Amino acid sequence: TGSKGIYGTKATRQAVAELGIDATVEKVTDYGDILSYNIMSTPGLVVDEKVIVSGRVPSARQVKDLLTPLMS
Repeated sequence: TGSKGIYGTKATRQAVAELGIDATVEKVTDYGDILSYNIMSTPGLVVDEKVIVSGRVPSARQVKDLLTPLMS
């Protein structure tokens, strides 16, 4: 939420751009949507309907490290 959400979104957008991934990055603020992924502590990062980060803001480098294995 707040600046954490904005920073997390920016870091994710940066990582996606650096990896050349064609992806949609969106900040979700609806608590019902967030809870539908069983995320109890925000922010969270969901890729292809799977939660890969919850409760912390990863750096762009960390997002790249998490996304790279999912690309193959």
